[in-house]
Amino acid sequence: MKNILALNLGSGTITFIVIAVIVVFLVLFVISIYNKLVVLRENVRNAMSQIATQIESRWDVITNLIGATSKYSEHEANTLREVIGMRTGVNRNSSASEVIKDDQLFQQAMDRINVVVESYPNLKADSLYINTMNNIDKYENNVRNARMIFNDTVTKYNREILMFPKNIFAGIFGFHQEEYFKHSESKANMPQW
Repeated sequence: MKNILALNLGSGTITFIVIAVIVVFLVLFVISIYNKLVVLRENVRNAMSQIATQIESRWDVITNLIGATSKYSEHEANTLREVIGMRTGVNRNSSASEVIKDDQLFQQAMDRINVVVESYPNLKADSLYINTMNNIDKYENNVRNARMIFNDTVTKYNREILMFPKNIFAGIFGFHQEEYFKHSESKANMPQW
């Protein structure tokens, strides 16, 4: 019976079957690589989305502080409104450099608040101010943690798109390295409000 099957399957048929199996294997391999890269890229976007959520909450908290500030100085409250109006709005598609620009605006707002507090010491004892500063500290910690998670996620993603043979397919499919958050002096220490 083996001889009959061998006779019916010519060498051209066997070659065709072998080539078909190899092609199917390669297609499945490429699909697997593509899907893995998509999952990793989405993890990076999700990690950035987590940062954006924490930053948005941080800005919401500082916006609440305008009410307390306006009791003491309407000019400073207006200045804070202007700074808050300049924020860029970080989202899941933002880059690390866009988050850093947003952080710089946030620091400007905090600097303005510190000027008001120095000019109006009673503000520092205001319960709204105290609660707001505690919440800002909480969100600063959350942002810091979200950045660490983002960098870990970017490391996994970048590693995959740099390793052979995935780097070939990553280039073909348009996957590019993501930017890390870098250490900055302004973020090295906890904020001192």
